[in-house]
Amino acid sequence: MSQIYLVGGAVRDELLDLPIKDKDFLVVGSSPKEMLKKGFKEVGQDFPVFLHPTTGEEYALARTERKSGKGYKGFSVDFSPDITIEQDLIRRDLTINAMAKADDDSIIDPFNGQQDLKNRVLRHVSPAFAEDPLRVLRVARFAARFYHLGFTIAQETLELMRQLAESEMSELTAERVWQETQRSLETESPWIYFQVLRECGALKALIPELDKLWGIPNPEKWHPEIDTGVHTMMVLEQASKKTQDPTVRFAALFHDLGKGATPSDEWPHHKGHEEAGVPIIQKACRRLKTPKEYQELAIQVSRYHLHCHKMFELRPNTILKVLKGLKAYRNPEFLKQFITTCEADFNGRLYNEDKPYPQGAHLWKCYEASKDVDTQSLIEKGFEGIKLGEEINKIKLQQIKNLTF
Repeated sequence: MSQIYLVGGAVRDELLDLPIKDKDFLVVGSSPKEMLKKGFKEVGQDFPVFLHPTTGEEYALARTERKSGKGYKGFSVDFSPDITIEQDLIRRDLTINAMAKADDDSIIDPFNGQQDLKNRVLRHVSPAFAEDPLRVLRVARFAARFYHLGFTIAQETLELMRQLAESEMSELTAERVWQETQRSLETESPWIYFQVLRECGALKALIPELDKLWGIPNPEKWHPEIDTGVHTMMVLEQASKKTQDPTVRFAALFHDLGKGATPSDEWPHHKGHEEAGVPIIQKACRRLKTPKEYQELAIQVSRYHLHCHKMFELRPNTILKVLKGLKAYRNPEFLKQFITTCEADFNGRLYNEDKPYPQGAHLWKCYEASKDVDTQSLIEKGFEGIKLGEEINKIKLQQIKNLTF
């Protein structure tokens, strides 16, 4: 007779008193034929997963996995009815994810996940952890997700992550790397994800443009924290406090990649790093296969963030150029994202964390003052084509001048 258990994240989050987003169920002692007979719909490609006929929730057959090739796909799977709950749980990554809850509410916890929850430790279940390079990213993501609760990674788990980072990162597809990275950008503390990847050596393999920033100095006058990598993490932390928007957080992460191209004999100054960052961001985004909106914001933040910082020093025609370069008149939401990222860059410096950023508000005021032009009346006056565009720009410029001078 088959048994059904609630497994994985739902059990973990319930024990942590966190909201449960998804429920995954494990079926022990059954077969695909029996599940289909009960009305379940099969959806799994690599192994049998079924949707409940009423609730639509996922039910997977208990299975074991054996390493049979390279990378995270190199596994042979067995899902025979005689596989036990303990045999299924041992294949999971972390002890806190290797628990199950039975119908009578008892917890099946063969690997002391409850104790690790209590001690706030992320610990691998078995040596088989080292067979799947994707687990390096997953552990880094859990470290970011639960950092605010005080979780840390067990030293022995970190050592296995270092071993994987040295040998198998190239086995990961861009899609899986981006999936984990994007999910990490949506956590409570996304900067921890990148710090963990750097600590175990995986960041150098996956995003070398970012890893390169540690050890590159900035002028102490503007950056008391000195190190560009440290500054970048501070900026990402500030962005995470200001917004849950992962595109803003990503732009914060990539805003200073251009400093990696500065010759060392020019340090700590980075003249032209704004534009130098554009092709570096493009290359990294192509490799990671990031969505277009992530790349676009990151590029424009790299290109114009110093303009925003110097708002009160800019001439009105330069402000108009920045607004047009940011396509603010077509997409004001993009401008808001840009300003938020620039504010995070300003606050992401030692002793600057709580300082106001009036430059961002001023750029928005300039947009508000110049966004409305009565184009129809200009057309009625005979303006058309290039002349119409020039007249619109002239009016916008005057509106900005009225605001700033």
